Amino acid sequence: MSIDPQTINDAVPQGWVDTLAPTRWRPYLRLARYDRPIGFWLLAIPCWVGIALAHLTRPWQMFDLVLGLALWIGALAMRGAGCTYNDIVDRDLDAKVERTAKRPIASGQVSLKSAWAFLLAQCLVGLGVLLVLPPTARLVALGSLPLILGYPFMKRITFWPQAWLGLTFNWGVLVGYVAITGAITPALLLAYAGLFFWTLGYDTIYAHQDKEDDALIGIKSTARLFGRHTKSALIIIYAACLLLLAFAGVEETAKHADQAALVGSWMPVLLFAFFLSEQITRTDFNDTASCLRAFKNNKTAGLVYVIALALGPFMLRWVEAMR
Repeated sequence: MSIDPQTINDAVPQGWVDTLAPTRWRPYLRLARYDRPIGFWLLAIPCWVGIALAHLTRPWQMFDLVLGLALWIGALAMRGAGCTYNDIVDRDLDAKVERTAKRPIASGQVSLKSAWAFLLAQCLVGLGVLLVLPPTARLVALGSLPLILGYPFMKRITFWPQAWLGLTFNWGVLVGYVAITGAITPALLLAYAGLFFWTLGYDTIYAHQDKEDDALIGIKSTARLFGRHTKSALIIIYAACLLLLAFAGVEETAKHADQAALVGSWMPVLLFAFFLSEQITRTDFNDTASCLRAFKNNKTAGLVYVIALALGPFMLRWVEAMR
């Protein structure tokens, strides 16, 4: 069977993987999803949220920039490793689903032995990033391994694999925050819970692309579970996300009596709410292109949120100083 990688629905058309990368590397880069970079952003953004949340009432230092870069590299390595592991486990199922049948392992472009070797190489990069972290943050980061290993099996046993992904993909908020503060606090747990609901929502939208094929082969998802009630479910899910993130900011600033930090933690939530509400109101859950557009919108939504969270208190203090 002739495989045309350009027909993979959610890949970036004519991206650097298919135009600049050496030909023999391309199947491996596709295996790690470098042709679909949004996953890297969605894994890195929670890490940066953790750093920004910790700095609502703390001064920024040079180490914070190093940490942010290290966690970005870690997100690249571990998202690639996670996708490789997922495709190894799902190779037989992927071959039965139209959107995933052209993935490198399912299509025979990458052998199983080569995929395992590639997985190990990416894990070694992740290990290098782990060594940059403070000891407590290292232990927290290692706590994500059972979630990563268990994820590919969830869609076989529960209609809530998106919930498992929410626990897994947002673990970085714990790592980023603990790397700064050295502690797990109520504010951090509220933020983790809020981001969990964010992922539950956007991955439900993503899963609507495969719901027909999933039903035929017995794969479970919240898209199938919610069905025609998806819009109502997303209203509840995203409302929980926004409220929990708002309360996280209140909790983080409560002991410091810093009005600028408090207001600066709420403003990003309002901006975030705009993007999430658009996903609910504008998405046709029976149209693949519409679902993919809404899913990819989360990169912009997440970046706006984390940048506003990091800069909000500074902007408010600057406005006060100018009066």
